[in-house]
Order: sequence, then C-alpha cells, then structure tokens
Amino acid sequence: MSIVYVYVLDTLADWEIGHLTAELHSGRFFKKDAAEITLKYVGCTKNPITTMGGVRLVPDCEISEIVMDSTSVLLLPGADTWNDPCHDSVLETAKKLLALGGTVGAICGATTALARVGILDNRHHTSNGAGFLDMFVPQYTGKDFYVDCLAYADDNLITAGSAGGLLWAKHILERLQVFAPNALEAWFEFFRTGEAKYFFAMMQAVGESQSQ
Repeated sequence: MSIVYVYVLDTLADWEIGHLTAELHSGRFFKKDAAEITLKYVGCTKNPITTMGGVRLVPDCEISEIVMDSTSVLLLPGADTWNDPCHDSVLETAKKLLALGGTVGAICGATTALARVGILDNRHHTSNGAGFLDMFVPQYTGKDFYVDCLAYADDNLITAGSAGGLLWAKHILERLQVFAPNALEAWFEFFRTGEAKYFFAMMQAVGESQSQ
C-alpha cells in the first residue's frame, strides 16, 4: 500500500492536480493487481483552506502525521502563498522523504519552494521555464540541472511547470505502477490530444489489465 499525501494551502492551483487526484481517488483505470492507494489531503494545520478556484478543502491530517517511508508520496501543488513560513515544515519533510526513497512531486509555485530550501541544487528538475527559478529564488544554484520541458522525473523527484499537470500526473502514475503501461500511454494521449482512437485504446487496455 502507498499513501499519497496532497499538501493543501490557500490559493492552491486546482487544475494542476486534477488529473492525478481523480485517478488516484477513483482507481477507475487501475490494473487488477495494482497496489492499494490511500489519498490524503495534508495541511500545516487542519483548518480549511480555499483554493484558487474558490473550493474549500479541509485537510485530513497534519504534516506530523505523514508516514515517512519509501512507499509514501508527497505532492506539492502550485499556489501563490508558498513564501509563508508556515510551509517550511512540509519542505523539511520533503527533504527527509526524498532521502528515505519516498516520492516528492512539485509543480509550478511549489518548485520555487523546493529551490528555496536547496532541494533542486543537485537534482534534475523543471519549472515554469528557464530563468523562472532564478527570478524568484535568488539563492537558487541548480541552473545546471534545469531541464526545459513540461514535466521531468529524476527518480523519486518529479517536477513540472504550471502547464505540465497532465505529464506530471503520468510520471507519478508510472512511478506508482497502478496502470498497465499501454493503458497509461493511451490515457495520456487521449487527454493530451482528445482523439477518440486513444480513448478506445485506453478502454481496451484497461479492460485487458483488469481481467487478467
């Protein structure tokens, strides 16, 4: 079993995590032998937060309740409030989780938070374009490890820019190994292109993976 923690904070960018949380919560396209996934929303407190889209979310748990082992996943969405010192605790947790072999995914504004605490100084990563992290994080020294793409997986660190939510989701689903590979590829191509052929390929692949 893996526990996937989604860190929630005020101004959370709803769209960046939507593809991923929908699939992890529903499990609708999981292969038959997929590991059990528990999805939890975690906050610096259990007080409700309000997303950028105006959705009110109540965290399931606090940072201190995160299970720290190699099977845990911590997802850090984009938001306009990452500079608030209250988030320092989850960034330290991200450091420790990476060292234990757990997975950390960060997208958009959350990549600036990782850069601020040095996590991106020696790991391949991406963000909202070349120069973005230099602009917002003066102490950032990871320029040589920057990869100019929508989303990038460097082993257990998976980063993305604000337009890379779909590819970010694919990388994380791939790491969790909950989809059959051909089902995941068809899923990604369908949502990337909207072409019906990928929808039918996805449904066929999912059906095969769930009947084996």
